[in-house]
Amino acid sequence: MEYTINKVAKISGVSTRTLRYYDEIDLLKPKRINSSGYRIYSQKEIDILQQILFYKELGLPLNKIKEIINSKDFDFKLALYEHKNNLLNQKNKIELMLKTIENTIKSVEGEIIMSNKEKFECFKEDILKQNEEKYGKEIREKYGDDEVNKSYNIFKNLSKEDFEEAENISKKINETLKEAMKTNNPESDLAIEVVKLHKKWLSYFGNYTKEAHVGLGQMYVDDYRFKEYYENNSGEGSAKFLRDAIVNYYNAYFNEETWTWDFK
Repeated sequence: MEYTINKVAKISGVSTRTLRYYDEIDLLKPKRINSSGYRIYSQKEIDILQQILFYKELGLPLNKIKEIINSKDFDFKLALYEHKNNLLNQKNKIELMLKTIENTIKSVEGEIIMSNKEKFECFKEDILKQNEEKYGKEIREKYGDDEVNKSYNIFKNLSKEDFEEAENISKKINETLKEAMKTNNPESDLAIEVVKLHKKWLSYFGNYTKEAHVGLGQMYVDDYRFKEYYENNSGEGSAKFLRDAIVNYYNAYFNEETWTWDFK
């Protein structure tokens, strides 16, 4: 079955102007152009348009969507399962937040007693889910399931005060790293301050050895997602600067023979 551009617009809710634009940028080409110059679409294009709208709902820009659906490895069925999983994750997140809000209302109205830990549970779960989705595979391969799960449990049990402090330290790391970058010296006082802040921030997730801390610094450089995070917040080259600052910090202040620290 074939559809005119007006019919596709009516079925999908996407304007004809937008469909023409998708054609112009090679995101969604019609099956053919008829003798009268009208765009004609088949069921294949209808299905691709549905995929485009799913990806848009997930917040992906058009250039990224184009890259995905035009890839030779694009699997239509697999993409649908991925959309389903993403939506289920969003559903679970919304349900958890609604439950937290409902219990908070009951607490305010005196129906139940709600601990501060419970008030922040949904936010912690959201952070852990995002971390697992983005970096779970890499950190589990590097540190093992036991260590990662232990770290997650520590984070889940943070008090309201510790949770807020960890968030504040995370922001301060990015701000201080941005200033330290201006010195162009990973051994500067500001660079040392960044590493100390980073060590303190890590303490909210578990006990990190020298080797583990240095390994994290290297991962920030090797993994484009970590690298992108730091460079978006602190400037180009900040991931490498942080890695170098961590290495220099341990070389300067850590005595491997006595396993002691010499803070200057």
